Amino acid sequence: MEEQLEKRLERVISVLERMRLDEYVEYVSNRKRMVRQNILYGMLRGLGFTIGFSVLGALVLVLLSKLVVENIPLIGGFLAEVIDAIQNSR
Repeated sequence: MEEQLEKRLERVISVLERMRLDEYVEYVSNRKRMVRQNILYGMLRGLGFTIGFSVLGALVLVLLSKLVVENIPLIGGFLAEVIDAIQNSR
């Protein structure tokens, strides 16, 4: 019976080592480090969102202006008004 208990205990220990539970507990217990990393990750996500939105917005504006130049019926007049409104708001 004692042998079975030792085998089970060894399996639990090996599973815990593979999970790296000790590193996670150390990370969570250091609140300053955790707060600092979360603030940094949040700023980087915000920066990535801003850059991505700017690039996509510029791409949409370029495509819309090309459609207005080609003067596609129905859509061209509406897009011209939208682009004029955007340029006037600047």
